[in-house]
Amino acid sequence: MTDADAEIWPDLDADTPVPEGHVRGHAGELAVAVAQAHGVETMFTLSGAHVFPLYDGAVKAEVPMRLLDVRHEQTAAFAAEATGKLTRVPGLAVLTAGPGVTNGVSAIAQAQFAGSPMVVVGGRAPQNRWGSGSLQELDQPPIVASVSKEARTLMTAGEVAPGLDHAFRSAGSSHRGPVFVDVPMDELFAQATVPAPTAAEVPRGAAPDTEAVGRVAALLAGSSRPVLVLGTDVWADRAEEAALRLVETAGVPTLTNGMGRGVVPGGHPLLVTKARSQALKEADLVVVVGTPLDFRLSYGVFGDAQVVHVADSAGQLSAHAHLAASVAGDLTSALDGILAGLERAARKPDWSAWVSTLQDTVRAGVERDRALLTAEADPIHPARIYGELVPRLADDAVVIGDGGDFVSFAGKFVEPKRPGGWLDPGPYGCLGAGLGAAIAARIARPSSQVVLLLGDGAAGFSLMDVDTLVRHDLPVVMVMGNNSAWGLEKGPMQMLYGYDVAADLAPRTAYDEVVKALGGAGETVTDPRQVGPALDRAFAANVPYLVNVITDVDAAYPRATFGI
Repeated sequence: MTDADAEIWPDLDADTPVPEGHVRGHAGELAVAVAQAHGVETMFTLSGAHVFPLYDGAVKAEVPMRLLDVRHEQTAAFAAEATGKLTRVPGLAVLTAGPGVTNGVSAIAQAQFAGSPMVVVGGRAPQNRWGSGSLQELDQPPIVASVSKEARTLMTAGEVAPGLDHAFRSAGSSHRGPVFVDVPMDELFAQATVPAPTAAEVPRGAAPDTEAVGRVAALLAGSSRPVLVLGTDVWADRAEEAALRLVETAGVPTLTNGMGRGVVPGGHPLLVTKARSQALKEADLVVVVGTPLDFRLSYGVFGDAQVVHVADSAGQLSAHAHLAASVAGDLTSALDGILAGLERAARKPDWSAWVSTLQDTVRAGVERDRALLTAEADPIHPARIYGELVPRLADDAVVIGDGGDFVSFAGKFVEPKRPGGWLDPGPYGCLGAGLGAAIAARIARPSSQVVLLLGDGAAGFSLMDVDTLVRHDLPVVMVMGNNSAWGLEKGPMQMLYGYDVAADLAPRTAYDEVVKALGGAGETVTDPRQVGPALDRAFAANVPYLVNVITDVDAAYPRATFGI
Protein backbone atom coordinates (compact mmCIF):
# COMPACT_ATOMS: atom_id res chain seq x y z
CA MET A 1 0.00 0.00 0.00
CA THR A 2 1.40 3.39 -1.02
CA ASP A 3 1.39 6.48 1.17
CA ALA A 4 -1.40 7.87 -0.98
CA ASP A 5 -3.44 4.73 -0.41
CA ALA A 6 -2.88 5.07 3.34
CA GLU A 7 -4.51 8.51 3.25
CA ILE A 8 -7.68 7.04 1.71
CA TRP A 9 -7.74 3.69 3.51
CA PRO A 10 -6.51 4.45 7.03
CA ASP A 11 -5.35 1.79 9.48
CA LEU A 12 -8.47 0.16 10.91
CA ASP A 13 -6.70 -1.54 13.87
CA ALA A 14 -7.11 1.01 16.64
CA ASP A 15 -6.07 0.06 20.18
CA THR A 16 -8.09 2.70 21.99
CA PRO A 17 -10.50 1.11 24.52
CA VAL A 18 -14.19 1.52 23.66
CA PRO A 19 -16.14 3.35 26.39
CA GLU A 20 -19.17 1.60 27.84
CA GLY A 21 -22.30 2.15 25.81
CA HIS A 22 -20.30 2.95 22.68
CA VAL A 23 -19.27 1.03 19.57
CA ARG A 24 -16.23 1.34 17.38
CA GLY A 25 -15.84 0.50 13.73
CA HIS A 26 -15.30 1.96 10.32
CA ALA A 27 -18.01 4.35 9.18
CA GLY A 28 -19.63 1.71 6.94
CA GLU A 29 -20.13 -0.62 9.90
CA LEU A 30 -21.57 2.20 11.98
CA ALA A 31 -23.93 3.22 9.19
CA VAL A 32 -25.31 -0.31 8.91
CA ALA A 33 -25.81 -0.51 12.68
CA VAL A 34 -27.84 2.70 12.62
CA ALA A 35 -29.95 1.52 9.67
CA GLN A 36 -30.70 -1.76 11.42
CA ALA A 37 -31.72 0.12 14.58
CA HIS A 38 -34.30 1.87 12.40
CA GLY A 39 -35.69 -1.42 11.12
CA VAL A 40 -33.87 -1.65 7.78
CA GLU A 41 -33.32 -5.22 6.59
CA THR A 42 -32.25 -4.71 2.96
CA MET A 43 -29.70 -2.46 1.27
CA PHE A 44 -30.52 -1.80 -2.39
CA THR A 45 -27.43 -0.96 -4.40
CA LEU A 46 -25.27 -1.31 -7.50
CA SER A 47 -21.64 -2.00 -6.75
CA GLY A 48 -19.20 0.89 -6.57
CA ALA A 49 -15.88 1.28 -4.78
CA HIS A 50 -16.92 4.56 -3.15
CA VAL A 51 -19.35 2.63 -0.93
CA PHE A 52 -17.46 -0.64 -0.29
CA PRO A 53 -17.36 -0.05 3.51
CA LEU A 54 -21.17 -0.13 3.61
CA TYR A 55 -21.11 -3.56 1.99
CA ASP A 56 -18.48 -4.72 4.46
CA GLY A 57 -20.66 -3.45 7.27
CA ALA A 58 -23.68 -5.30 5.89
CA VAL A 59 -21.82 -8.59 5.49
CA LYS A 60 -20.12 -8.49 8.90
CA ALA A 61 -23.04 -7.23 10.99
CA GLU A 62 -24.07 -9.50 13.87
CA VAL A 63 -27.24 -10.10 11.88
CA PRO A 64 -26.07 -9.61 8.28
CA MET A 65 -28.07 -7.14 6.23
CA ARG A 66 -29.38 -8.37 2.88
CA LEU A 67 -27.52 -6.85 -0.07
CA LEU A 68 -29.78 -6.60 -3.10
CA ASP A 69 -27.73 -5.54 -6.12
CA VAL A 70 -29.44 -4.38 -9.30
CA ARG A 71 -28.54 -3.57 -12.91
CA HIS A 72 -29.29 0.17 -12.83
CA GLU A 73 -29.15 2.54 -9.87
CA GLN A 74 -32.63 3.83 -10.64
CA THR A 75 -33.94 0.38 -9.75
CA ALA A 76 -32.13 0.39 -6.40
CA ALA A 77 -33.63 3.76 -5.55
CA PHE A 78 -37.12 2.83 -6.75
CA ALA A 79 -36.90 -0.38 -4.68
CA ALA A 80 -36.01 1.64 -1.59
CA GLU A 81 -38.87 4.04 -2.30
CA ALA A 82 -41.35 1.18 -2.67
CA THR A 83 -40.02 -0.45 0.50
CA GLY A 84 -40.80 2.74 2.37
CA LYS A 85 -44.33 2.72 0.97
CA LEU A 86 -45.02 -0.94 1.67
CA THR A 87 -43.43 -1.33 5.10
CA ARG A 88 -43.72 2.27 6.36
CA VAL A 89 -40.08 1.91 7.44
CA PRO A 90 -37.65 4.06 5.44
CA GLY A 91 -36.09 2.11 2.60
CA LEU A 92 -32.33 2.28 2.09
CA ALA A 93 -30.55 2.80 -1.22
CA VAL A 94 -26.76 3.00 -1.40
CA LEU A 95 -25.52 4.60 -4.62
CA THR A 96 -21.93 5.04 -5.69
CA ALA A 97 -20.57 8.51 -6.41
CA GLY A 98 -21.37 10.68 -9.40
CA PRO A 99 -23.51 8.87 -11.99
CA GLY A 100 -24.64 6.38 -9.35
CA VAL A 101 -26.27 9.24 -7.45
CA THR A 102 -27.61 11.10 -10.49
CA ASN A 103 -29.14 7.86 -11.82
CA GLY A 104 -31.20 7.73 -8.62
CA VAL A 105 -32.57 11.27 -8.76
CA SER A 106 -35.88 10.40 -10.46
CA ALA A 107 -36.72 7.88 -7.75
CA ILE A 108 -35.82 10.42 -5.07
CA ALA A 109 -38.12 12.93 -6.76
CA GLN A 110 -40.92 10.36 -6.88
CA ALA A 111 -40.47 9.74 -3.16
CA GLN A 112 -40.69 13.47 -2.50
CA PHE A 113 -43.93 13.80 -4.46
CA ALA A 114 -45.45 10.66 -2.93
CA GLY A 115 -44.27 11.21 0.66
CA SER A 116 -42.34 7.93 0.68
CA PRO A 117 -39.87 7.46 3.54
CA MET A 118 -36.42 6.56 2.22
CA VAL A 119 -32.77 7.27 2.92
CA VAL A 120 -30.26 7.41 0.10
CA VAL A 121 -26.57 7.18 1.00
CA GLY A 122 -24.29 8.33 -1.76
CA GLY A 123 -20.64 7.70 -2.23
CA ARG A 124 -18.44 10.78 -2.59
CA ALA A 125 -14.95 11.44 -3.84
CA PRO A 126 -12.36 11.50 -0.98
CA GLN A 127 -12.17 14.74 0.95
CA ASN A 128 -8.39 14.58 1.18
CA ARG A 129 -8.28 14.80 -2.64
CA TRP A 130 -11.18 17.23 -3.07
CA GLY A 131 -10.51 19.76 -5.79
CA SER A 132 -7.86 17.61 -7.43
CA GLY A 133 -10.12 15.97 -9.96
CA SER A 134 -10.51 12.51 -8.45
CA LEU A 135 -12.88 10.02 -10.06
CA GLN A 136 -16.52 11.18 -10.09
CA GLU A 137 -15.79 14.23 -7.94
CA LEU A 138 -19.16 15.96 -7.74
CA ASP A 139 -20.86 18.03 -5.05
CA GLN A 140 -24.07 16.03 -4.96
CA PRO A 141 -26.32 17.52 -2.22
CA PRO A 142 -27.12 20.69 -4.22
CA ILE A 143 -28.36 18.48 -7.07
CA VAL A 144 -30.64 16.47 -4.80
CA ALA A 145 -31.76 19.22 -2.41
CA SER A 146 -34.74 20.43 -4.44
CA VAL A 147 -36.31 16.93 -4.56
CA SER A 148 -35.69 15.78 -0.98
CA LYS A 149 -36.50 16.71 2.59
CA GLU A 150 -32.81 17.13 3.35
CA ALA A 151 -29.53 16.66 1.49
CA ARG A 152 -26.10 17.05 3.04
CA THR A 153 -22.59 15.69 3.31
CA LEU A 154 -21.44 13.88 6.46
CA MET A 155 -17.89 15.14 6.37
CA THR A 156 -16.19 12.88 8.94
CA ALA A 157 -16.43 9.27 10.07
CA GLY A 158 -17.63 10.50 13.46
CA GLU A 159 -20.58 12.29 11.85
CA VAL A 160 -21.86 9.24 9.99
CA ALA A 161 -23.75 7.48 12.79
CA PRO A 162 -25.52 10.55 14.25
CA GLY A 163 -26.07 11.97 10.77
CA LEU A 164 -27.72 8.80 9.52
CA ASP A 165 -29.80 8.49 12.67
CA HIS A 166 -31.14 11.98 11.98
CA ALA A 167 -31.72 11.07 8.33
CA PHE A 168 -33.86 8.05 9.19
CA ARG A 169 -35.84 9.97 11.79
CA SER A 170 -36.49 12.79 9.34
CA ALA A 171 -37.45 10.48 6.47
CA GLY A 172 -39.94 8.63 8.67
CA SER A 173 -41.55 11.70 10.26
CA SER A 174 -44.53 13.61 8.91
CA HIS A 175 -44.49 14.67 6.21
CA ARG A 176 -42.45 11.69 5.10
CA GLY A 177 -40.04 11.75 2.22
CA PRO A 178 -36.51 11.09 0.98
CA VAL A 179 -33.36 12.18 2.78
CA PHE A 180 -29.99 12.13 1.04
CA VAL A 181 -26.55 12.02 2.63
CA ASP A 182 -23.16 11.39 1.09
CA VAL A 183 -19.89 10.54 2.79
CA PRO A 184 -16.36 11.17 1.47
CA MET A 185 -14.69 7.90 0.53
CA ASP A 186 -11.73 8.35 2.84
CA GLU A 187 -14.01 9.06 5.82
CA LEU A 188 -16.28 6.11 5.01
CA PHE A 189 -13.26 3.82 5.41
CA ALA A 190 -12.11 5.60 8.59
CA GLN A 191 -12.75 4.46 12.17
CA ALA A 192 -14.90 6.21 14.75
CA THR A 193 -16.27 5.56 18.23
CA VAL A 194 -19.89 6.56 18.76
CA PRO A 195 -22.76 5.86 21.19
CA ALA A 196 -24.33 2.49 20.43
CA PRO A 197 -27.40 2.88 18.16
CA THR A 198 -30.71 2.23 19.87
CA ALA A 199 -33.97 0.97 18.40
CA ALA A 200 -36.06 3.81 17.05
CA GLU A 201 -39.77 4.24 17.76
CA VAL A 202 -42.24 4.87 14.96
CA PRO A 203 -42.65 8.67 14.90
CA ARG A 204 -46.13 10.11 15.29
CA GLY A 205 -47.36 13.39 13.91
CA ALA A 206 -48.36 16.41 15.95
CA ALA A 207 -51.69 16.42 17.74
CA PRO A 208 -54.27 18.14 15.50
CA ASP A 209 -55.98 21.31 16.71
CA THR A 210 -59.19 20.28 18.46
CA GLU A 211 -61.12 23.36 17.30
CA ALA A 212 -60.18 22.68 13.69
CA VAL A 213 -61.29 19.07 14.06
CA GLY A 214 -64.56 20.28 15.55
CA ARG A 215 -65.18 22.57 12.57
CA VAL A 216 -64.78 19.65 10.17
CA ALA A 217 -67.17 17.54 12.24
CA ALA A 218 -69.71 20.36 12.22
CA LEU A 219 -69.45 20.74 8.44
CA LEU A 220 -70.01 17.01 8.02
CA ALA A 221 -72.98 17.05 10.38
CA GLY A 222 -74.54 19.87 8.38
CA SER A 223 -73.96 18.36 4.95
CA SER A 224 -76.52 16.56 2.82
CA ARG A 225 -74.24 15.02 0.16
CA PRO A 226 -70.74 14.54 1.58
CA VAL A 227 -67.90 12.63 -0.05
CA LEU A 228 -64.76 11.45 1.72
CA VAL A 229 -61.53 11.06 -0.27
CA LEU A 230 -58.74 8.95 1.27
CA GLY A 231 -55.21 9.13 -0.10
CA THR A 232 -51.72 7.73 0.30
CA ASP A 233 -50.90 9.40 3.60
CA VAL A 234 -53.78 7.61 5.33
CA TRP A 235 -51.76 4.43 4.84
CA ALA A 236 -48.36 6.07 5.39
CA ASP A 237 -49.53 7.62 8.68
CA ARG A 238 -50.92 4.25 9.87
CA ALA A 239 -54.43 5.68 9.98
CA GLU A 240 -56.18 3.05 7.86
CA GLU A 241 -58.16 1.63 10.80
CA ALA A 242 -59.34 5.06 11.92
CA ALA A 243 -60.34 5.90 8.36
CA LEU A 244 -62.45 2.76 7.99
CA ARG A 245 -64.05 3.45 11.39
CA LEU A 246 -65.12 6.87 10.19
CA VAL A 247 -66.45 5.53 6.90
CA GLU A 248 -68.47 2.69 8.41
CA THR A 249 -69.70 4.37 11.58
CA ALA A 250 -70.70 7.60 9.88
CA GLY A 251 -71.86 5.91 6.67
CA VAL A 252 -70.11 8.40 4.41
CA PRO A 253 -69.54 7.50 0.72
CA THR A 254 -65.84 7.31 -0.06
CA LEU A 255 -63.33 7.51 -2.88
CA THR A 256 -59.70 6.41 -2.61
CA ASN A 257 -56.50 7.12 -4.52
CA GLY A 258 -52.86 6.12 -4.36
CA MET A 259 -52.08 3.93 -1.38
CA GLY A 260 -55.40 4.91 0.10
CA ARG A 261 -56.80 2.26 -2.21
CA GLY A 262 -57.84 -0.76 -0.16
CA VAL A 263 -58.44 1.22 3.04
CA VAL A 264 -62.09 0.74 2.15
CA PRO A 265 -62.06 -2.79 0.70
CA GLY A 266 -63.03 -3.34 -2.91
CA GLY A 267 -66.73 -4.15 -3.15
CA HIS A 268 -67.59 -2.29 0.08
CA PRO A 269 -71.03 -0.64 -0.22
CA LEU A 270 -69.59 2.75 0.77
CA LEU A 271 -66.75 2.64 -1.78
CA VAL A 272 -68.16 4.59 -4.73
CA THR A 273 -65.18 4.69 -7.10
CA LYS A 274 -67.36 3.81 -10.08
CA ALA A 275 -69.56 6.82 -9.27
CA ARG A 276 -66.57 9.15 -8.85
CA SER A 277 -67.60 11.75 -11.40
CA GLN A 278 -71.15 12.04 -10.07
CA ALA A 279 -70.03 12.00 -6.45
CA LEU A 280 -67.59 14.88 -6.87
CA LYS A 281 -69.90 16.85 -9.17
CA GLU A 282 -73.01 16.64 -6.99
CA ALA A 283 -71.46 16.68 -3.49
CA ASP A 284 -72.09 19.63 -1.21
CA LEU A 285 -69.03 18.80 0.93
CA VAL A 286 -65.80 17.03 -0.08
CA VAL A 287 -63.43 16.03 2.73
CA VAL A 288 -60.00 15.13 1.33
CA VAL A 289 -57.66 13.26 3.68
CA GLY A 290 -54.02 12.43 3.11
CA THR A 291 -53.58 13.47 -0.51
CA PRO A 292 -52.83 16.79 -2.24
CA LEU A 293 -55.47 18.77 -4.08
CA ASP A 294 -53.61 18.37 -7.36
CA PHE A 295 -54.57 17.58 -10.97
CA ARG A 296 -55.92 14.19 -9.90
CA LEU A 297 -58.54 15.96 -7.77
CA SER A 298 -59.41 18.90 -10.03
CA TYR A 299 -57.11 21.15 -7.97
CA GLY A 300 -59.67 21.12 -5.19
CA VAL A 301 -62.64 22.46 -7.19
CA PHE A 302 -65.71 20.21 -7.06
CA GLY A 303 -68.65 22.12 -8.48
CA ASP A 304 -70.21 24.18 -5.70
CA ALA A 305 -69.08 21.88 -2.90
CA GLN A 306 -67.32 23.14 0.18
CA VAL A 307 -63.88 21.58 0.52
CA VAL A 308 -62.06 20.38 3.62
CA HIS A 309 -58.42 19.33 3.55
CA VAL A 310 -56.91 17.07 6.23
CA ALA A 311 -53.15 16.44 6.07
CA ASP A 312 -50.48 14.82 8.19
CA SER A 313 -48.57 18.11 8.54
CA ALA A 314 -49.23 21.79 8.03
CA GLY A 315 -46.95 22.03 5.00
CA GLN A 316 -49.17 19.59 3.10
CA LEU A 317 -52.34 21.67 3.38
CA SER A 318 -53.43 23.22 0.10
CA ALA A 319 -52.31 26.80 -0.43
CA HIS A 320 -54.25 27.30 -3.68
CA ALA A 321 -57.71 25.86 -3.02
CA HIS A 322 -60.51 27.69 -1.24
CA LEU A 323 -61.02 25.66 1.94
CA ALA A 324 -63.98 25.68 4.26
CA ALA A 325 -61.79 24.11 6.95
CA SER A 326 -58.50 22.29 7.34
CA VAL A 327 -56.75 20.08 9.87
CA ALA A 328 -53.08 19.14 10.13
CA GLY A 329 -51.51 16.49 12.33
CA ASP A 330 -51.62 12.83 13.21
CA LEU A 331 -54.29 11.40 10.93
CA THR A 332 -55.57 8.76 13.36
CA SER A 333 -56.23 11.47 15.94
CA ALA A 334 -57.80 13.72 13.33
CA LEU A 335 -60.13 11.06 11.91
CA ASP A 336 -61.17 9.73 15.29
CA GLY A 337 -61.73 13.30 16.45
CA ILE A 338 -63.96 14.04 13.46
CA LEU A 339 -65.98 10.89 14.16
CA ALA A 340 -66.33 11.76 17.84
CA GLY A 341 -67.49 15.27 16.95
CA LEU A 342 -69.96 13.91 14.44
CA GLU A 343 -71.41 11.55 17.04
CA ARG A 344 -71.80 14.46 19.51
CA ALA A 345 -73.53 16.68 16.96
CA ALA A 346 -77.07 17.77 17.76
CA ARG A 347 -78.15 17.03 14.19
CA LYS A 348 -77.67 13.42 13.19
CA PRO A 349 -77.29 13.49 9.42
CA ASP A 350 -79.12 10.99 7.25
CA TRP A 351 -77.16 10.36 4.07
CA SER A 352 -78.96 7.16 3.09
CA ALA A 353 -80.68 8.65 0.01
CA TRP A 354 -77.39 10.15 -1.23
CA VAL A 355 -75.54 6.87 -0.66
CA SER A 356 -78.31 4.95 -2.42
CA THR A 357 -78.09 7.25 -5.46
CA LEU A 358 -74.34 6.68 -5.73
CA GLN A 359 -74.73 2.94 -5.23
CA ASP A 360 -77.16 2.85 -8.14
CA THR A 361 -74.52 4.52 -10.28
CA VAL A 362 -71.90 2.04 -9.08
CA ARG A 363 -74.13 -0.88 -10.04
CA ALA A 364 -74.75 0.63 -13.45
CA GLY A 365 -71.02 1.12 -13.89
CA VAL A 366 -70.31 -2.49 -12.99
CA GLU A 367 -72.82 -3.63 -15.56
CA ARG A 368 -71.45 -1.25 -18.19
CA ASP A 369 -67.89 -2.46 -17.55
CA ARG A 370 -68.88 -6.08 -18.01
CA ALA A 371 -68.87 -5.79 -21.80
CA LEU A 372 -65.31 -4.44 -21.83
CA LEU A 373 -64.01 -6.93 -19.28
CA THR A 374 -65.28 -9.82 -21.40
CA ALA A 375 -64.59 -8.28 -24.82
CA GLU A 376 -63.63 -10.70 -27.60
CA ALA A 377 -62.08 -7.97 -29.73
CA ASP A 378 -59.06 -8.61 -31.96
CA PRO A 379 -56.62 -6.95 -31.23
CA ILE A 380 -57.31 -7.46 -27.54
CA HIS A 381 -59.00 -4.66 -25.62
CA PRO A 382 -56.85 -3.78 -22.54
CA ALA A 383 -59.91 -4.14 -20.30
CA ARG A 384 -60.12 -7.86 -21.14
CA ILE A 385 -56.80 -8.36 -19.37
CA TYR A 386 -58.32 -7.00 -16.17
CA GLY A 387 -61.42 -9.06 -16.68
CA GLU A 388 -59.18 -12.11 -16.42
CA LEU A 389 -56.70 -10.79 -13.84
CA VAL A 390 -59.01 -9.36 -11.16
CA PRO A 391 -60.76 -12.67 -10.32
CA ARG A 392 -57.33 -14.29 -9.94
CA LEU A 393 -55.99 -11.73 -7.43
CA ALA A 394 -55.78 -12.81 -3.80
CA ASP A 395 -56.96 -10.37 -1.13
CA ASP A 396 -53.35 -9.70 -0.06
CA ALA A 397 -51.95 -9.28 -3.58
CA VAL A 398 -49.54 -6.42 -4.25
CA VAL A 399 -50.39 -4.76 -7.56
CA ILE A 400 -47.84 -2.41 -9.12
CA GLY A 401 -48.55 -0.08 -12.02
CA ASP A 402 -45.74 1.09 -14.31
CA GLY A 403 -47.20 2.65 -17.40
CA GLY A 404 -49.61 5.23 -18.71
CA ASP A 405 -52.70 4.16 -20.59
CA PHE A 406 -52.58 0.49 -19.60
CA VAL A 407 -52.18 1.34 -15.91
CA SER A 408 -55.02 3.86 -16.13
CA PHE A 409 -57.31 0.93 -16.95
CA ALA A 410 -55.97 -0.80 -13.83
CA GLY A 411 -57.03 2.16 -11.73
CA LYS A 412 -60.54 1.77 -13.11
CA PHE A 413 -60.94 -1.98 -12.70
CA VAL A 414 -58.68 -3.09 -9.81
CA GLU A 415 -60.12 -2.40 -6.36
CA PRO A 416 -57.75 -3.78 -3.69
CA LYS A 417 -59.30 -5.71 -0.84
CA ARG A 418 -56.69 -4.61 1.71
CA PRO A 419 -54.67 -1.44 2.27
CA GLY A 420 -50.98 -1.28 1.46
CA GLY A 421 -51.17 -3.37 -1.69
CA TRP A 422 -51.30 -0.84 -4.50
CA LEU A 423 -48.34 1.04 -6.01
CA ASP A 424 -48.72 3.39 -8.96
CA PRO A 425 -46.72 6.22 -10.58
CA GLY A 426 -48.39 8.75 -8.28
CA PRO A 427 -48.45 12.50 -8.87
CA TYR A 428 -44.89 12.54 -10.27
CA GLY A 429 -45.90 10.16 -13.06
CA CYS A 430 -42.45 8.61 -13.41
CA LEU A 431 -42.05 5.55 -15.62
CA GLY A 432 -39.43 2.89 -14.90
CA ALA A 433 -40.30 2.38 -11.24
CA GLY A 434 -41.95 -1.00 -11.75
CA LEU A 435 -39.07 -3.46 -11.53
CA GLY A 436 -37.70 -1.78 -8.40
CA ALA A 437 -41.13 -1.82 -6.81
CA ALA A 438 -41.59 -5.49 -7.74
CA ILE A 439 -38.26 -6.38 -6.13
CA ALA A 440 -39.27 -4.51 -2.97
CA ALA A 441 -42.73 -6.08 -2.89
CA ARG A 442 -41.46 -9.63 -3.23
CA ILE A 443 -39.10 -9.04 -0.29
CA ALA A 444 -41.61 -7.15 1.87
CA ARG A 445 -44.52 -9.54 1.18
CA PRO A 446 -42.86 -12.94 0.57
CA SER A 447 -46.11 -14.92 0.74
CA SER A 448 -48.26 -12.58 -1.38
CA GLN A 449 -48.91 -12.47 -5.09
CA VAL A 450 -46.83 -9.71 -6.67
CA VAL A 451 -48.21 -8.48 -9.98
CA LEU A 452 -46.41 -5.86 -12.05
CA LEU A 453 -48.56 -4.17 -14.71
CA LEU A 454 -46.30 -2.89 -17.47
CA GLY A 455 -46.90 -0.73 -20.46
CA ASP A 456 -44.60 -1.70 -23.30
CA GLY A 457 -43.16 1.81 -23.25
CA ALA A 458 -42.48 1.74 -19.52
CA ALA A 459 -40.84 -1.67 -19.81
CA GLY A 460 -38.01 -0.13 -21.82
CA PHE A 461 -36.82 1.78 -18.76
CA SER A 462 -36.10 -1.18 -16.53
CA LEU A 463 -36.80 -4.59 -18.05
CA MET A 464 -33.10 -5.51 -17.77
CA ASP A 465 -33.64 -5.79 -14.03
CA VAL A 466 -35.52 -9.03 -14.62
CA ASP A 467 -31.93 -10.26 -14.29
CA THR A 468 -32.05 -9.03 -10.70
CA LEU A 469 -35.29 -10.90 -10.04
CA VAL A 470 -33.72 -14.07 -11.43
CA ARG A 471 -30.38 -13.78 -9.60
CA HIS A 472 -32.09 -13.16 -6.27
CA ASP A 473 -34.85 -15.75 -6.78
CA LEU A 474 -37.72 -13.25 -6.66
CA PRO A 475 -40.69 -14.58 -8.64
CA VAL A 476 -43.01 -11.88 -9.96
CA VAL A 477 -45.91 -12.03 -12.40
CA MET A 478 -45.51 -9.32 -15.05
CA VAL A 479 -48.50 -8.47 -17.23
CA MET A 480 -47.84 -6.25 -20.22
CA GLY A 481 -50.37 -4.33 -22.25
CA ASN A 482 -48.39 -4.11 -25.49
CA ASN A 483 -50.02 -1.67 -27.90
CA SER A 484 -46.71 -0.85 -29.65
CA ALA A 485 -47.05 2.83 -28.83
CA TRP A 486 -46.79 5.56 -26.25
CA GLY A 487 -50.56 5.41 -25.89
CA LEU A 488 -50.84 8.19 -23.34
CA GLU A 489 -49.29 10.62 -25.85
CA LYS A 490 -50.48 9.25 -29.20
CA GLY A 491 -54.17 10.00 -28.74
CA PRO A 492 -53.83 13.49 -27.27
CA MET A 493 -51.38 14.53 -29.97
CA GLN A 494 -53.78 13.34 -32.65
CA MET A 495 -56.56 15.29 -30.95
CA LEU A 496 -54.48 18.47 -30.82
CA TYR A 497 -52.74 18.36 -34.19
CA GLY A 498 -54.52 15.74 -36.28
CA TYR A 499 -51.37 13.63 -36.43
CA ASP A 500 -48.81 12.11 -34.08
CA VAL A 501 -45.03 11.72 -34.10
CA ALA A 502 -42.58 10.02 -31.75
CA ALA A 503 -45.44 7.91 -30.41
CA ASP A 504 -44.97 4.55 -32.15
CA LEU A 505 -42.82 1.63 -31.01
CA ALA A 506 -41.81 -1.48 -32.91
CA PRO A 507 -44.95 -3.57 -33.49
CA ARG A 508 -45.60 -6.63 -31.35
CA THR A 509 -42.13 -6.77 -29.82
CA ALA A 510 -41.52 -10.12 -28.11
CA TYR A 511 -40.61 -8.73 -24.68
CA ASP A 512 -41.29 -12.16 -23.21
CA GLU A 513 -38.27 -13.43 -25.16
CA VAL A 514 -36.17 -10.78 -23.42
CA VAL A 515 -37.39 -12.11 -20.08
CA LYS A 516 -36.56 -15.66 -21.14
CA ALA A 517 -33.06 -14.60 -22.19
CA LEU A 518 -32.53 -13.17 -18.71
CA GLY A 519 -33.53 -16.44 -17.05
CA GLY A 520 -37.25 -15.92 -16.55
CA ALA A 521 -40.21 -17.21 -18.52
CA GLY A 522 -43.14 -15.83 -20.47
CA GLU A 523 -45.34 -15.91 -23.52
CA THR A 524 -47.05 -13.67 -26.06
CA VAL A 525 -50.87 -13.64 -26.11
CA THR A 526 -52.89 -12.50 -29.13
CA ASP A 527 -56.18 -14.31 -28.45
CA PRO A 528 -58.40 -12.85 -25.70
CA ARG A 529 -59.50 -16.35 -24.73
CA GLN A 530 -55.89 -17.22 -23.88
CA VAL A 531 -55.28 -14.34 -21.45
CA GLY A 532 -56.69 -16.25 -18.47
CA PRO A 533 -54.78 -19.49 -19.10
CA ALA A 534 -51.58 -17.50 -19.61
CA LEU A 535 -52.10 -15.79 -16.24
CA ASP A 536 -52.64 -19.17 -14.60
CA ARG A 537 -49.33 -20.38 -16.00
CA ALA A 538 -47.63 -17.22 -14.78
CA PHE A 539 -48.92 -17.57 -11.22
CA ALA A 540 -47.93 -21.24 -11.14
CA ALA A 541 -44.44 -20.76 -12.59
CA ASN A 542 -42.65 -19.54 -9.44
CA VAL A 543 -40.19 -17.60 -11.61
CA PRO A 544 -40.26 -14.09 -13.08
CA TYR A 545 -42.88 -14.51 -15.82
CA LEU A 546 -44.05 -12.01 -18.43
CA VAL A 547 -47.47 -12.31 -20.06
CA ASN A 548 -47.02 -10.11 -23.13
CA VAL A 549 -50.55 -9.27 -24.32
CA ILE A 550 -50.85 -7.61 -27.72
CA THR A 551 -53.54 -4.94 -27.32
CA ASP A 552 -55.47 -2.55 -29.52
CA VAL A 553 -53.70 0.82 -29.79
CA ASP A 554 -57.03 2.47 -30.61
CA ALA A 555 -58.66 1.24 -27.38
CA ALA A 556 -57.41 4.23 -25.40
CA TYR A 557 -58.38 5.07 -21.83
CA PRO A 558 -61.06 7.81 -21.84
CA ARG A 559 -59.67 10.96 -20.23
CA ALA A 560 -61.14 14.17 -18.93
CA THR A 561 -57.74 15.80 -18.27
CA PHE A 562 -54.17 15.64 -19.55
CA GLY A 563 -52.78 16.60 -16.13
CA ILE A 564 -52.42 20.33 -16.80
